[in-house]
Amino acid sequence: MLHLLYILAFTILAFLAVGNLIRNLLTLGIESHRQYPSNRGGHASTMRSVPHPELLDSEGRMVNEPLLVMKSMTVEDAREQLDALYNSSPGSDPFREDA
Repeated sequence: MLHLLYILAFTILAFLAVGNLIRNLLTLGIESHRQYPSNRGGHASTMRSVPHPELLDSEGRMVNEPLLVMKSMTVEDAREQLDALYNSSPGSDPFREDA
């Protein structure tokens, strides 16, 4: 008898959880299509937006150059740099060649 009570209780909880999930999904779908007015009314278009400080140079002007410049390198260049790091590390033998 106790097993049937547990099965009934968890079945009711499962139906409540699934119903709540469906209700939340419907509410989320309705909220995503709703158009909200801007919080400042017409004043938002007259105010000038302030750029992020990292986009400004030392004099406060906008930077018009790329912020990230990546240099492409060949496999040989990368291997030479890694070998130089390995050879300059403490405990390495600069005269030993592991090729």
